[in-house]
Amino acid sequence: MLQSQQIEELLTLVSGLDRDSIIDQFHCYHGRFPIDFTPEYLGRLPLEKLRHVFVAMCLQNQRLPDIAA
Repeated sequence: MLQSQQIEELLTLVSGLDRDSIIDQFHCYHGRFPIDFTPEYLGRLPLEKLRHVFVAMCLQNQRLPDIAA
């Protein structure tokens, strides 16, 4: 389980990502389950929704993404 400081770090990291960076993270994140969002779907979502879905995915996997801070 992620600790509260890790969750805070996750939120800080993801809040600083732009659209292209967050979409790249969807493609390179290695979780316990496959992610099969189409490029069209990701392209239509507002940036805040992309961030929300990505954070939820990280929390579900209990794993921080590999993002250089």
